[in-house]
Amino acid sequence: MKFLWLFIFCFFTGSLFAGEIEIDGTYQGENLYVQNPYAESGVGFCVFEVMVNGTTTTDEINSNSFEIDLSVFRFAIGEPVNVLIKYKEGCQPAVINPEVLAPRASFKTLDIAVKDDQLIWKTNHEAGSLPFIVEQYRWNKWVQVGAVDGKGVPGTHQYRMPVRMHSGENRFRVRQTDHNNKRQLSPEVAVERNKPEVSLASMKVEDSLVFSEPTLYEIYDIYGRIVFKGYDDSVSVKGLDRGEYYLNFDNQMSVFLKQ
Repeated sequence: MKFLWLFIFCFFTGSLFAGEIEIDGTYQGENLYVQNPYAESGVGFCVFEVMVNGTTTTDEINSNSFEIDLSVFRFAIGEPVNVLIKYKEGCQPAVINPEVLAPRASFKTLDIAVKDDQLIWKTNHEAGSLPFIVEQYRWNKWVQVGAVDGKGVPGTHQYRMPVRMHSGENRFRVRQTDHNNKRQLSPEVAVERNKPEVSLASMKVEDSLVFSEPTLYEIYDIYGRIVFKGYDDSVSVKGLDRGEYYLNFDNQMSVFLKQ
């Protein structure tokens, strides 16, 4: 997974003490804008060089603000971009909009299916590397069951992840969320699993909850706070206070009594 990073650090070049601003991100079709004060000496402006992916740009930087034109490099959407801004001592330029290089949730789903207990999906139009969050509909809500890093570059890509099936109908989807909290969702895929429901040995327990076979589970207290969650055929509850607790397991929602 790649994030947008903004680095400011200093270096020595002979007797000149200066600094650099470095931004790593992905091209999203927009340019960067820089506030560029006068140099401390009063002669010229603060920034003296801008490099994009190791190449010095031809942007007009002798101004109190300027644009770094990324379109001239003919980047594809989602292609990695590194920007290095070098400036003189005693002054500090500022990048106004570094967020334009952040990855965006923009993928399109070409196909999604469940095969051999694996969720398989194919995408294009990714615009920067973001994780695909795999969700399963359980207990009247969408539950995150895994994540796979997206490739984030142009082209068609296929991903897969093992999934745990419960009895009855299983529904899955994938999503991405970017820095603007924009969510992109795939279509849902549903598959029927013909197997007996998981059962609970007793609804009144002292030491352990015992299931008929391994299952995903969640335990909540009466205030709705999660106490335990996981995947197993038993759960130790020795440390819990006496009383009622909410229990989600397999495709069921119930309550048990800790004695």
